[in-house]
Amino acid sequence: MINSIPLLTILALLPLVGALVLLLLKGNTGKLVGLGFALTTTILGVVAFVLSLGGPLVENVPWIRAIGANYALELDGLSGVLVLLTVILVPVVMIAEWNVDETPAARWTGRTYFSLALMMQTFALYVFMAGDLLLFYIVFEATLIPMYFLIGGWGGAKRSAAAMKFLLVSLAGGLVMLVGVAGVYAVGAQQGQVSFLLSDLQQIDFGGAVGNWLFVAFFFAFALKAPLVGLHTWLPDAAEQARAGTSTLLVGVLDKIGAFGMIKVCLMVFPEASRWATPVILVWAIVSMIYGALMAFGTKDLLRFVSYTSISHFGFMVFGIFAMTTQSLTGSIFYMLAHGFSSAALFLVIGFLVHRRGTAEISAFGGVQKVAPVLAGFLLIAGLATLSLPGLANFVSEFLVMAGAWQRYPIHTAVITIGMVLAAVYVLSMYRRTMTGPVTSQTAEHITEDLTTRERAAVVPLLVLLLVFGFYPSPILDVVDDAATGVMSVVGVQDPAPQIEEGN
Repeated sequence: MINSIPLLTILALLPLVGALVLLLLKGNTGKLVGLGFALTTTILGVVAFVLSLGGPLVENVPWIRAIGANYALELDGLSGVLVLLTVILVPVVMIAEWNVDETPAARWTGRTYFSLALMMQTFALYVFMAGDLLLFYIVFEATLIPMYFLIGGWGGAKRSAAAMKFLLVSLAGGLVMLVGVAGVYAVGAQQGQVSFLLSDLQQIDFGGAVGNWLFVAFFFAFALKAPLVGLHTWLPDAAEQARAGTSTLLVGVLDKIGAFGMIKVCLMVFPEASRWATPVILVWAIVSMIYGALMAFGTKDLLRFVSYTSISHFGFMVFGIFAMTTQSLTGSIFYMLAHGFSSAALFLVIGFLVHRRGTAEISAFGGVQKVAPVLAGFLLIAGLATLSLPGLANFVSEFLVMAGAWQRYPIHTAVITIGMVLAAVYVLSMYRRTMTGPVTSQTAEHITEDLTTRERAAVVPLLVLLLVFGFYPSPILDVVDDAATGVMSVVGVQDPAPQIEEGN
């Protein structure tokens, strides 16, 4: 708390208050109020992040004493980056989806859409700041509620099926995690530590077979959320059927919970089991990255294209996490922020394009840059960020992961470069097929205007942040590096010593 003011609680609950207020309002008034709450949350989130630079912000009061559960929130370097991402993306999505209620396929009003987005933001902020495992699990599951309705309420003809698939798969992961939560409590009680505080759980010995199985339970849930290949099939369906803004929140915010949980829970609570599982996870991550890249190249749908690029990038993040060097972990955490901005820019610009054309089929476009040059330019910048062009934020994160992982796993690192090369292929191929060449009759008929002022206002902040953090990442990297150093200390793994050859 700051001077007895529960800043973190206010930050987390403010969007929920806004969501409830919106239910009492109508029309554009409700949407304006919703955007006001989102922007206020952005300001408060930035303030909290700046204050946390002087040391973690912590709130902790007893919650359920009988089982050692606490209402504990913490904002540090790791959670701060993802809180920053969350408070930025929600108002951006609101601006981009301002006319969502004008869509014939909408089940509810735009005011309801904004209300659900704010509700999702509250639960996501609680996930990233939770310092108690039971609280983490409850809000982890709660994020499914607004996202289910966001997917099922607005979008394509098969949105209800996609929403149900998302919900059932996610619930399956949550149920497995619940077994892990119960197991953690049982092991802690046996060792005289009746607590769900993550800081207390780090003091418990989870070694041996029991610890390994508990690790698997949590990792499975997070790998579903991220997702890794084999557990990913729900994401392309959801991205294809949902609104672009919904997909932005899903991939940009909620899916980051998977990678975040791998660090916050898997590495820090089960360090021995993390080291035990690393060989398998590294191979899984590499396969996921290459598979996602190949599928992105082969897909015929623009929205599925972005979802497959994200599966590939999540594989890269997981690889950096379990390479277990300070540099690779720093790169993965920074990548969560950079990918959040680049995937959001891709989804939103493609969403504007699809809205004009009425289809996401790549073959339905051609020569768009001649009739909508600003849209094409924005898509190109977002695509170049996705393929990690130097000067954009994604490059910084990928370079750190590669440099750090090479110290310990040079062969794995060499293999994963295949995915990086494929990223350039699928991005430039998509751009060439849709934006360049002669203007097709279909493009000329349906794409009659460039991006509007509102649409530009939604995307420009994302592109600016990608450029700023690409050329000047130090303010974020300094914070992230401290967090990564702390995680490495808990895991008990030291960076490989530099190899220095002596001259003759």
